Amino acid sequence: MTANSKRDPKKRPTADETFLDICDVVSKRSTCIRRAVGAVLVKDGQVLATGYNGAPRGSPHCKTCLREDLKVPSGERAELCRGVHAEQNVIIQAARHGVNIKDSVLYCTNFPCSICAKMLINAGIKKIVYRDHYTDELSLKLLTEADVEIVKYE
Repeated sequence: MTANSKRDPKKRPTADETFLDICDVVSKRSTCIRRAVGAVLVKDGQVLATGYNGAPRGSPHCKTCLREDLKVPSGERAELCRGVHAEQNVIIQAARHGVNIKDSVLYCTNFPCSICAKMLINAGIKKIVYRDHYTDELSLKLLTEADVEIVKYE
């Protein structure tokens, strides 16, 4: 498409589609063997920070997955994982750069776990838009009690 050509406005992606697409791109940086997750914090239609899941900065990437080796079900025994979740990393990246994320919207490829939910609540995130469900009843309960708006994008 050239700069002067007309674009069909009907094909323009919605804001939710755009930010979830960015999550997909960010998730490609994941170093997790089990699941690639991407997260984006947005405020007033602008991207504030991005994060993906993987080993902590400076640590070697996982060669095997202990949780997978032990056949730990998804959503359980998170402490066995050496990776940092995408939601945690997006908060950390904003903090490292001095970005205020209060009242922002989290876009994420997956529904946050309960550990991430607690962090998101305390960080002042007002809304979460996610694509893939991740079964964590405590997370849902905590987010609902904190009046965080939750939207599963279809």
